[in-house]
Amino acid sequence: MCEAHAAQAAAERQGTAIADVPAGRAYTVKGMTCDHCALSVTEEVEQVTGVTGIDVDVASGRVVVRGDGFSDDAIRGAVDEAGYELIAA
Repeated sequence: MCEAHAAQAAAERQGTAIADVPAGRAYTVKGMTCDHCALSVTEEVEQVTGVTGIDVDVASGRVVVRGDGFSDDAIRGAVDEAGYELIAA
């Protein structure tokens, strides 16, 4: 199931419209190799004000951050704090 359809299905299960599901911003993070890496990045990024969710794909290095009111610089700082490098926003 594609990401858009998965979001729609989740919204329907929760009784919200797809418009109520916040869009995410995708980033590429260098250096993650395992689930522990993903957990470290997740824990740091979740502390950024405005972040409501995060999905991490270790294999591709893709990190999708959902929420409102956070900046790319704040996400970069959180990724740096976790010990990794944000190479593309």
